[in-house]
Amino acid sequence: MLTSEELERYARHIVMREVGGPGQAALKAARVLVIGAGGLGAPSLMYLAAAGVGTLGVVDNDTVSLSNLQRQIIHATPDIGRPKVDSAADRILALNPHVTLRTHATRLNAANALEIIGNYDVVLDGSDNFTTRYLVSDACFLAKKTLIAGALGVFDASLTTIRAGAADDGKVYPTYRCLFPEAPPPGTTPTCEEAGVLGALAGVLGSMMALEAIREIVGFGESLVGRLVMIDARAMRFETLRYGRDPSNPLNGDNPTIRDLSGHK
Repeated sequence: MLTSEELERYARHIVMREVGGPGQAALKAARVLVIGAGGLGAPSLMYLAAAGVGTLGVVDNDTVSLSNLQRQIIHATPDIGRPKVDSAADRILALNPHVTLRTHATRLNAANALEIIGNYDVVLDGSDNFTTRYLVSDACFLAKKTLIAGALGVFDASLTTIRAGAADDGKVYPTYRCLFPEAPPPGTTPTCEEAGVLGALAGVLGSMMALEAIREIVGFGESLVGRLVMIDARAMRFETLRYGRDPSNPLNGDNPTIRDLSGHK
């Protein structure tokens, strides 16, 4: 049930036919985990908290630095040197005290990923490296959790949604490995420290990740399952690529070889 204060707080959602009281109640009951309180995680966390997601989790073992503040808007100058999960917690609870916040001040790895991810319904991956990205995608599949996967380049970005299992018609959903079978070789993709990152683009993509998570929870519109949205910030162009299950992929192909996270370091 929503309290009278929550009814007023979420009034602009509740008057929407596509959300309404049942949709807002679904948001309140939802448990969402955000991987990383950085460029993508910052706006995602803020909009999910504002939307009334009942339980928010955040995983990050880093501290706030001055160079983060150009894009990681959940942190502020006085937070420099603090753990990111702590400064993010302060901002989230100041924005919406109705949110239950769980902080995980650790680095996600093969030993803890399933335990952490297993406590949530939807996972948003805002990580900035391929090691974590493949670990999260495999863990979400094994734990049967919905994954919202965003990736940020210098002037480009992409977003997709991945569900484990099969649809009502028996058709098996594609996985992250169907879209990107292997990570690029080390050293071939520059880091954001090397290539730079446009702060406002991180805000756009992080907000879209939150929107897609809200859409998955409430159930309106068309999902991004099997669709990859690509953003070109130079031309301000959005394109959508459709993709399907790859029978040769090692996670849910015809002959799967990945059955646990032991292959991750």
